[in-house]
Amino acid sequence: MCRVLAYIGPEIPLESLLLEPENSLINQSLDPELHPLLQLAGWGFGAWSEHLLKPDEPLLYHRPMGAFYDDNATGIIPSLQGSTLLAHVRAAAYNSRTVLADENCHPFSYNETPWIIAQNGAVPNWRILQRELLPHCDDRYLKQMRGTTDTEFLYVLLLSLLKGDSDADVQQGFEELLKLILQAMKKLDLVELLKLKIALVSPNRIIGVNYGSDHDGSTDNKGDWKELRKSGHGTDDYALSMLLEPMYLLMGKNFQDHEKSYKVDVCGEDEATAAIFASEPLTEDRDEWLTIAFGELVALERKGSKISKTVTKLNV
Repeated sequence: MCRVLAYIGPEIPLESLLLEPENSLINQSLDPELHPLLQLAGWGFGAWSEHLLKPDEPLLYHRPMGAFYDDNATGIIPSLQGSTLLAHVRAAAYNSRTVLADENCHPFSYNETPWIIAQNGAVPNWRILQRELLPHCDDRYLKQMRGTTDTEFLYVLLLSLLKGDSDADVQQGFEELLKLILQAMKKLDLVELLKLKIALVSPNRIIGVNYGSDHDGSTDNKGDWKELRKSGHGTDDYALSMLLEPMYLLMGKNFQDHEKSYKVDVCGEDEATAAIFASEPLTEDRDEWLTIAFGELVALERKGSKISKTVTKLNV
């Protein structure tokens, strides 16, 4: 499963988020704590900064190789800073059918939308499911699709379903997206476990989503993901544990004061000035991290210097 990291807060050097911490996103491609495999299929990030020549557009970087092999990272990233970041390391099957290309590295970014997207999840049989889903896709987004990943197709479908950019509009779009995929799976007799752990990001905003369905197409799933994980890699219980595993959120202030780590000064939500949404806790004190449980959506927004947070249950 891939790794995702999103940040909103004061402008800080991107190396503080991507390079310097011992368990930085780049290092997670080699040694993720909560996943047994290497992330060798590529990596990338998108960032906004008021210091860019085009501050309203994300600066995008992609490289189709294991992040820890990227010899450009240490030359480019130390020159950058940002107030909004979405970064991703890509996991893929270890076989020759996997397409390693810039076009398949997250995050994905299109014209005519403020949102970029990355995820750690999977839509099985998504190419065949397109038979039922393409009628719901807007041509202005379809014509921008360049890669061969399920995530980019999800991006096309989600953007096509959005009626606006408010938190309520985005939640409704995600709910409709899952309903359409489940309907297509059932119609084509292709029901399998569907795992969607998504970060949707625009300037000073993060929408984090943790949902999907089990082997029978049910979205009402409960259980202890840690106990299920003990069943061992390759089992149905293990796959279900990956579905039920939470996403993680850290909120606080003075992030810039904790050199070479992901720590912040933990404080009440009314005082928080920065937030990190991630696939796994990134500090030794995991009690500081909030969990976004299966079936939940978190909406984070930076207004002035403060971060607002809303967690809702998805209706699917």
